[in-house]
Amino acid sequence: MLNQTDKITNPVLVTHSRGGITESFHRGVICVVNEHGNIIASLGDVKQICFPRSALKYFQHIPLITSGAFEHFGFTLKDLALMCGSHNGEDMHVEGANHILSKIGLNVSNLGCGSQAPTHKSDYVKIIRNGQEPTAIHNNCSGKHGGFLAYCVFNGLSTSDYLNLDHPLHQEIRKTSAMMHEMEPEELIPGIDGCSAPIFGMPVYNQAIAYKNLMAPEKFGTAIAKACHMITEAIATYPELIAGTKRYCTDLISVTSGKVIGKTGADGVYSIGIPSKKWGVCIKIDDGKMGPQYNVAQSLLETLNLVSEEEASKLQGYLESEIRNWAGLTTGKTQVTTIVQNLNLNTTA
Repeated sequence: MLNQTDKITNPVLVTHSRGGITESFHRGVICVVNEHGNIIASLGDVKQICFPRSALKYFQHIPLITSGAFEHFGFTLKDLALMCGSHNGEDMHVEGANHILSKIGLNVSNLGCGSQAPTHKSDYVKIIRNGQEPTAIHNNCSGKHGGFLAYCVFNGLSTSDYLNLDHPLHQEIRKTSAMMHEMEPEELIPGIDGCSAPIFGMPVYNQAIAYKNLMAPEKFGTAIAKACHMITEAIATYPELIAGTKRYCTDLISVTSGKVIGKTGADGVYSIGIPSKKWGVCIKIDDGKMGPQYNVAQSLLETLNLVSEEEASKLQGYLESEIRNWAGLTTGKTQVTTIVQNLNLNTTA
């Protein structure tokens, strides 16, 4: 682990300007690794330790599949996509989460993720107009928790304390996460996520490694490889369940038809897998602001020619945007810096 005094000052990746003056900015880290785990492009301190937050979700359900629970309950790829998602709490997400719970004989009262209002105001207003309040089923992690509970029910484990770090579920997730990130279980730094589930901190480099391994899991054996391929297929087939309308994850995966597999994480994390190249990417915005990581991700994909011109044109709103005030006047612009735009691949790595 790095000492505080060892930390490197990361470069500015995104700026917000007003009147031609940089009014605020966001520093961060970019790490791109190839199928061999070699760094082929980077900016900032790739050894920086942070929590992947929801970018860990793609790995948290590998045990559900390898244990036999997924098949036992008759779950589908559609269910799996929602389990892996950070959803908006739209009707399709709420219905999907309830469907997962019904398959295992549980309901919203068993969810330990806490109540959360839907992302879009219109969905929140609909709930209030119906004389209701948001519940845990609207939580962006309700699908994930449904998957957690399914593992517990199948294996005869307690569901009342399923969010404890020492619960067998999370010990298995820790072991699996360590394997995918190419670390030892004891090297993962435990914390508590926004949904109350255990989360593990690790270097940005290893987070990129994990997404590379998700794209090329064969070295871990048949069972793990099958689970990873199911996860990526679910993501590519049902991108609307990974996030929802007006969300970068959904739009990116949908526009590229699964050619790019992305996942956001709270506090400025964005991780990407490139199936055709077996590359992994991790982006971390230091100040945790949500939004700049999408600007960086989109710029990186275009700079490294990982999306076509047509695909890029459909995602332009995530690359840079005008800043408008309440009267609708343009007051400035959000854009990535030239250091990101000029990032080059190390083809000899």
